[in-house]
Amino acid sequence: MLVSVASAANVSAQVNNIPMLNGTNFKVWKEAIEIVLGCMDLDLAPRIERPTSTSEASNEGENAKKFIDEIKQYFAKNEKAKTSNLLAKLISMKYKGKSNIREYIMEMSNLASKLKALKLELGEDLLVHLVLISLPAHFGQFKVSYNT
Repeated sequence: MLVSVASAANVSAQVNNIPMLNGTNFKVWKEAIEIVLGCMDLDLAPRIERPTSTSEASNEGENAKKFIDEIKQYFAKNEKAKTSNLLAKLISMKYKGKSNIREYIMEMSNLASKLKALKLELGEDLLVHLVLISLPAHFGQFKVSYNT
């Protein structure tokens, strides 16, 4: 009896720690759901198709796997749009001299890290060239020094 109470408390704590699903955390949310469902011994529901049944009960509602797959598709589209927006921002950046050059380069590096998290990894050489291209003409000597 004590073990089942501890398990119930543990599952309850895990359920409370599931993050609210938003446009940026699908993978984290899905992992948390899978852990909780595994603890509850319900983890097969979102991974396999429902067995065919002739009863009317099988026609009621959506099955868990189809629901999870639809959510995954929706957020995959969202990730592609986010990747596209981040890449466009990175490519179109121009240093205007208003902020510290180090902060500007770190901002470009941060965008590259976000793209890497979305499975679009830019090589270090490409990032360096994007930074150099984005610098104004008065950084010409710096560009020449780098290229030699």
